[in-house]
Amino acid sequence: MKENSFCYYKNTSCGYFPCHKVENDEDFNCMFCYCPLYALGDKCGGNFRYIEMGIKDCSQCLIPHSENGYQYINSKFFEIVELAKKKDD
Repeated sequence: MKENSFCYYKNTSCGYFPCHKVENDEDFNCMFCYCPLYALGDKCGGNFRYIEMGIKDCSQCLIPHSENGYQYINSKFFEIVELAKKKDD
């Protein structure tokens, strides 16, 4: 990964960096500060759980922050597009 490239960005000045517990934050990717796959629910492919009131807890998932996270998220983009399409009533 190239420092601050189109698929990698690290913001060490962020007050939450790193926002997940990791052994080594050297390659921690901040490109997706939030996960675009959240909307896919149980089809996101990440390490998540549902907590009270059906809220999705992604605190144990590192996909967006991993070395290949950018590529993985882009591979799921068309599933997100399908969710966003207007359905005829």
